[in-house]
Amino acid sequence: MSEDKTGKRVCIVTGASRGIGAAIALAFGRNGDIVVVNYLANEARARDVVSAITASGGTAVAVRTNVAKTEDVERLFDETDSRFGRLDVLVNNAGAAKPGLLMLMDEADWDNVIATNLKGVFNCTKAATRRMISQRSGSIINISSMSGITGLAGQCPYSAAKGGVIAFTKAAAKELAPFGIRVNAVIPGAIETEMLSDVPEEVRKRWLEMIPLKRLGRPEEVAGIVRFLASDEASYMTGEAITVSGGIP
Repeated sequence: MSEDKTGKRVCIVTGASRGIGAAIALAFGRNGDIVVVNYLANEARARDVVSAITASGGTAVAVRTNVAKTEDVERLFDETDSRFGRLDVLVNNAGAAKPGLLMLMDEADWDNVIATNLKGVFNCTKAATRRMISQRSGSIINISSMSGITGLAGQCPYSAAKGGVIAFTKAAAKELAPFGIRVNAVIPGAIETEMLSDVPEEVRKRWLEMIPLKRLGRPEEVAGIVRFLASDEASYMTGEAITVSGGIP
């Protein structure tokens, strides 16, 4: 994969202030890449990620962006252009969930979840490809969810959006392959993040019973797969959707 004039790749990771996104940003940064740490609300946490990357000898900046808003996304990519002059890797990780029964769900809640999880992937991928096409290279990795395959009761919009991310990945991979741009998806199962901190203990026990490896995953285990997909070692992989679920089919 091509690099900037300093010999480093430039990577944007959306939703990178915590959880899986933070682990991905750290994995790239500690690998020597330049990382744009996108966040929406938690500036302090985003700056903690930047500090951890710079402490390891890497380069990172934090940029606030609502990926559901086209104008925000354009500012994110324009700022990346002005600072670093190119873009090599995009990780679409930003997400939102709003638990609730379908029959009682507000339309606004549905729209917000779809806008963040699916439209955000569209917005960022479109902006990235306009930069990557001229380079004839690039890697885009979309973070989906097992909910997008199996469905999850009480999470209809989230499941619908994450399923859409998988289909979007496969379609975009076909469109962008002639330009040297690879598009893949990673599908995490139950990963130990803050999003799971409020899950009742009895629910966690039921999950563990279903997981062949009998444990929750770690964000770093997802980040390792993402870093691999962005590397030259995965140069013949596009349109793939890789499950990281502890053995759940």
